[in-house]
Amino acid sequence: MAKEKTYVEDIDRSLYDFRNKEGKDTYKLKAGLTREIVEQISDEKNDPEWMRQFRLRSLDIYNKTPMVDWGPAIDGLDMDNIVTYVRDNKKMSANWADVPADIKDTFEKLGIPQAERTSLAGVGAQYDSELVYHNVKDEVAEQGVVYTDIESALHGPYADMIQKHFMKLVPPTDHKFAALHGAVWSGGSFVYVPEGVKVEIPLQSYFRLNSPGAGQFEHTLIIVDKGAYLHFIEGCSAPKYNVANLHAGCVELFVGEDATIRYSTIENWSKNMYNLNTKRALVEKNGKVEWISGSFGSHVSYLYPMSVLNGEGARSEFTSVTFAGHGQNLDTGCKAVHNAPNTSSYVNTRSISKSGGISTFRSSVVINKNAKGSKSSTSCQSLMLDDISRSDTIPAMDVRTSQADVGHEAKIGRISDEAIFYMMSRGISEEDARAMIVTGFASNVGKELPLEYAVEMNNLIQLEMKGAIG
Repeated sequence: MAKEKTYVEDIDRSLYDFRNKEGKDTYKLKAGLTREIVEQISDEKNDPEWMRQFRLRSLDIYNKTPMVDWGPAIDGLDMDNIVTYVRDNKKMSANWADVPADIKDTFEKLGIPQAERTSLAGVGAQYDSELVYHNVKDEVAEQGVVYTDIESALHGPYADMIQKHFMKLVPPTDHKFAALHGAVWSGGSFVYVPEGVKVEIPLQSYFRLNSPGAGQFEHTLIIVDKGAYLHFIEGCSAPKYNVANLHAGCVELFVGEDATIRYSTIENWSKNMYNLNTKRALVEKNGKVEWISGSFGSHVSYLYPMSVLNGEGARSEFTSVTFAGHGQNLDTGCKAVHNAPNTSSYVNTRSISKSGGISTFRSSVVINKNAKGSKSSTSCQSLMLDDISRSDTIPAMDVRTSQADVGHEAKIGRISDEAIFYMMSRGISEEDARAMIVTGFASNVGKELPLEYAVEMNNLIQLEMKGAIG
């Protein structure tokens, strides 16, 4: 009888770990980060002059800014070995049939075209440094909704809007990897939803990093005008290599008065990935941002979506699950800044660690003195599946007014032996019992995700749990 596989590296992750050979049509810059490389990227992108200068200023800031020091060690990341720009020589298409066969096969395996046909209003697919496909349904475009790659938009009628908003929420001075992003960003999406328009079916971007030793630096800029609604889904994956890969993207959300953005992410980077992503939302009067986040991949993650509640009655909700397995140190959480009266932020997170994985929840809530009547509630629960894993909670609260209601609750524990015994007594194997308990523990996120992503999340948990015993 074959021996059961008992550790994560043995698990069949072929859905994500397949890779394509770089063909003769692949164009890539040399590794490292120099002024010459930044100028080459700017030339590739046909940047307007203001963007070229923005890149070069960001490079200067990067060179002067010390390395981040608040999270897990990232000593294995050496920018001298990271290729900041890789692309296939084919141009982006709005026709799926025109996408190169090997790239099309990648996204077919990931289920993107099928999802577009059945449940999405628009799709953008990025492969390495460039979008290879972008399309939006006619009925959404007829509502005046703009969903396009951000580089095309830089040269179109919304160029001034992009210049006004680009990296205003996440300036290059924010931290070293924000400056890096400002210098070498490539790809990503631009969305504008006009006043009063409700986009009932989600839009989605999917980011696939195929090239070993490369970085991906997409920029997503979304502006939802007064009284409008948008659900935007982001998916990401990469095959596993034995060299470091880097993801340092940036997401900026501008939520207008009485508007709502729901931003869902399932992130399943390979375990050689350094995921140093920055996401931020600015929310105006009575607006709302909903962050839904599932973090399952990468070697190291720094990920803390931030909501800046600028208008009275602005709201933020953050729901997440993090799964840290062998060789993973996932430092995740969220931030909320209350700048106006009667604002609210709610946080509900689950983190799971096994096989020596480390999961850290890090939160920051700031309620400024003019944010009277504001409320903030944080609930984080952690589950450790063995005695070699680790889970930490690091909350920070800065409250500048006595007229606010702020709460924080944290629970850390392990799977109950009694619960396992009870389920085994009903004919369920120990392995399945543990997987069922973990799936139930994470269900608060699963029920918030679109169906196909909830299924993906549960499948990922099942794959990880396959090696949880022994």
